[in-house]
Amino acid sequence: MPSDPAHTLDINATFRGGGRSIEWLDEINKASIVMLAEIGIVPKDVAKRIAKGIAQVIENEKTGEKRTSADYLDYEPRLIAVAGQEASRLHTGRSRQDLASTIARMNLRDGLLHTIGALIDDREKLLKRAEEHIETIIPAYTHGVQAQPTTFAHYLLAFESALARATERLQQAYTRVNKCPLGTAALATSSFPLDRHRLAELLGFEGLVENAYDANHLAPIDSALDVANAYAMTAVQTGMFAQDLHIQYAEPVPWFMLGSGELTGTSSIMPQKRNPAALEQLRAQSSILLSEMQTMTFVAHNNRTGMFDYRMYDPVPYARALTVFKLFGSVVDAVVVNKARALEEVNADYSTTTEIADALLQKAEVPFRTGHHFASKLTDFGRGKGLKIHDIPYREAQRIYEEQAKDKLPLTEAEFREVISAEYMVFGRKGLGGPQVDYVKKAIHQSRAITKTFSDWHNKSKLHLTKATSNLEGDFNTL
Repeated sequence: MPSDPAHTLDINATFRGGGRSIEWLDEINKASIVMLAEIGIVPKDVAKRIAKGIAQVIENEKTGEKRTSADYLDYEPRLIAVAGQEASRLHTGRSRQDLASTIARMNLRDGLLHTIGALIDDREKLLKRAEEHIETIIPAYTHGVQAQPTTFAHYLLAFESALARATERLQQAYTRVNKCPLGTAALATSSFPLDRHRLAELLGFEGLVENAYDANHLAPIDSALDVANAYAMTAVQTGMFAQDLHIQYAEPVPWFMLGSGELTGTSSIMPQKRNPAALEQLRAQSSILLSEMQTMTFVAHNNRTGMFDYRMYDPVPYARALTVFKLFGSVVDAVVVNKARALEEVNADYSTTTEIADALLQKAEVPFRTGHHFASKLTDFGRGKGLKIHDIPYREAQRIYEEQAKDKLPLTEAEFREVISAEYMVFGRKGLGGPQVDYVKKAIHQSRAITKTFSDWHNKSKLHLTKATSNLEGDFNTL
């Protein structure tokens, strides 16, 4: 029975396609012929004819049959067809091994610039929203149980810090990825004195992967894992953010929710429902991204050097990561906070009782553990009576303290009421990194400055590649 062409697997396209691989091969070929002509390995007149052939192949593909892979063995017959057998001199001192390594790095750095840009945007959005909610008190949780109050700004700054580390990891990965392996041939270079530094310059790389064996058989693994692991770690954090918000939808009146619009959906049967579609997608897409990023580890693990398994031309596709990072930013923009409801939730529980123990120590030098036991007994009493902490009579607090500490409660009623208020606890923090207003304002200012530094680097890196491409095109066209 004949096979169905629509379901025939193109092995070359599977491993030697993806991303902008074909475009990168064209750039590599341009750089190669420029360098070969400059150092005299290919005579200028021959180089000119080969360059015309390269340009013709590119033009033919705009109007005719397009390549589906960047495999040089698929490409060369097309070049020879328009430029003759001498066009095979383009491949002097090269191998599909170093071509693969170079294309992979060009795909990786292209993806990194896209995703770093998205993370910078996300961080700017987090800082903007934090500035809007410096005094918005919300409950915070440990073990899934309300623990202490903080502010929405403080919470958002935590995620901004996490994304700052993510950006830094990707920036560092870019620095390691943006090294050129071209000219190393299969694993030991060749007898032709190729100018590898010139190849790197023409393609916008900032240095070489010098050792030829490493360039083709070790560095491709760790460069891809470098990027994949950074994406994976970030996916964990974007998933946590989605979970924090999504759990609110179990409440009749959430204090976090998405504003109505394209990020929410309605039920097909229940008219009252507004489903948080974006949160579901952010969580799911983060999980899918995390799983996809494990692929590189599994493919490379327990393998020999020199095998092709781990040497895909597009080893870490960035589309999913970019989707996740952009969706995260959209969610940050769309979050609506019900300030009164959030404070009501804090006041409905006993999350300010930590401050009782602290205040007793600070005001009367009561040992912390003594104060802690008192606050715990006070909590048990209030919950047992169905009371909120603010409803507990002061005389009952005095009685419980005297029973527990064998002494009088060293707080007046006014002091006691002040100490158990969320505002007192949140805005009275003194430690570096807390939710107090002065620190949060300072942190936002500092984070903006750091984000601008990353943004400047990002713009500079993109400009460097743009200039390199322009210079390559100029040198190629002058052949």
